[in-house]
Amino acid sequence: MPAIAPLTARLDARLASVPAKIVAALGEIDQHKGRWIAESTLSPQLLHRLKRSVLVISTGASTRIEGSTLTDAQVAKLIQGLAVQTLANRDEQEVRGYFELLQNVFEAWDRIPFTEGSVKHLHRELLKYVEKDVHHRGDYKHTENQVRLVDPKSTDLGVVFDTAPAFLTPAEMAELIEWVRRAFTQKTHHPLLIIANFVVEFLAIHPFEDGNGRLSRLLTNLLLLKQGYHFAPYVSHEKLVEDRKGAYYVALRNSQKTFKTRRESIVAWLEFFVPLVLQQATHAITLLASDDIERVLSPKQLAVWRYLNGVDTASPRQIVQGTGIRRPTVNQALQKLMTLQRIQRIGEGSAIRYRVAPSAV
Repeated sequence: MPAIAPLTARLDARLASVPAKIVAALGEIDQHKGRWIAESTLSPQLLHRLKRSVLVISTGASTRIEGSTLTDAQVAKLIQGLAVQTLANRDEQEVRGYFELLQNVFEAWDRIPFTEGSVKHLHRELLKYVEKDVHHRGDYKHTENQVRLVDPKSTDLGVVFDTAPAFLTPAEMAELIEWVRRAFTQKTHHPLLIIANFVVEFLAIHPFEDGNGRLSRLLTNLLLLKQGYHFAPYVSHEKLVEDRKGAYYVALRNSQKTFKTRRESIVAWLEFFVPLVLQQATHAITLLASDDIERVLSPKQLAVWRYLNGVDTASPRQIVQGTGIRRPTVNQALQKLMTLQRIQRIGEGSAIRYRVAPSAV
């Protein structure tokens, strides 16, 4: 069997050939990036509300991806009551750590260096309230770990793949972070390809005993901001991942199973990650026109918006009855208002209801 190439060589080789549709999507994202920088005239008050809303939505989504059961409403209530409330369980402890750390990333990204030391520090902060993680937070793993598949009822369905051995983790992390820093500096690849490559490799190494998934999403936000994608705090990356959780894990696995073989490929991961960022960027551009919501909604969309402002919550059927608007049009209006982050969806299946988002009040 031929020797495995050094990690830096493998990281570069994976990006030697990128599908044309991914290259095209990267171009679209960068056009949106330029528009956000050049045309953003959103009021500071609206930006503050959007960021606050995204903090709650992203915290809820990222922790639920890893098994938390707290809804966005419960996350918001918990965050609002932190000054007078103790953290009763692991879900609440993880939520507080994620919320505070993401807030710090959004506010101070330009002062957070991308180094091994900072990655360890961010891990320590992420788990600072989680009692069970006291012994390992901020330290690379000392024992082997595995990525396991768990169903919605928390039943363990078995091992998805084995991660990097503990004894190799420090060297592989040092090499990975140095590759990212060099690639950004030398501009050897498009920045989003560098970020995508980092995330898929970070999760393959799985350097910490716990918290790797949540930390990978926090680091994604940090790197997006450092590379000029300043719309990141206003459209939740984590929520977009949660909405496609199954595809997220499939894309990671289909790429990671090729690692340390003759034909490494992260095309499957790029086909998930890059369109996701494009969706995030597209939503951000939509927000540019949302300061005056009556200007960007059609008359029927506006009727749905006004109806929701007059009730606590409403089902699609109630909205149809209350507005006299046909169900397909109501569904389109709800999707538009969700994109604008003006409403929230709560519940599942036949119990789904909608309400005005706290940030829009």
